[in-house]
Amino acid sequence: MNAIRMLLATSLLWVSVVWADPPPGYPFVSFDAGLKAARASGKPIFLYFGRYGCAWCDHTNKKTFSDASLKKLYSDNYELVYVDAESGRRLTLPSGERITEAELGVRLQAFATPLFVYLTPQGEKIVQIPGFKTVQDFRDYDRYVRGGYYKQKTLLEFLGGKS
Repeated sequence: MNAIRMLLATSLLWVSVVWADPPPGYPFVSFDAGLKAARASGKPIFLYFGRYGCAWCDHTNKKTFSDASLKKLYSDNYELVYVDAESGRRLTLPSGERITEAELGVRLQAFATPLFVYLTPQGEKIVQIPGFKTVQDFRDYDRYVRGGYYKQKTLLEFLGGKS
């Protein structure tokens, strides 16, 4: 019986520390804190859905988010929000509704990670982009979002013309 209790306690300890991590060195915050900061600053939100054990998330963190110029660009111009797509942590939507991070992922159809979502400072979705992306991809998305091109054309139209 003691062995079972010990195994259970060890398992619970392991589960409690197995959270997905955002890229190191970036000022990522929770959804609630990011939404509040965006409303105050007027900056758009860059929402990164990741999860523990996601090889593509790890690859993106190491290959793309390790670029110092990208880190500066996004840290200076966005409220950075990281959401663990499998988390049960609670958050508050702009409507005031309380849901879990995992439920937000379902609503945004974050069925695979990584997933990147750009939001207005009010929390309205601008564009959603799945999968591994390069530094240049994120620079292009930045121009699309901060340049306001999303108001006139789709991301594919914008990228086709490389405005």
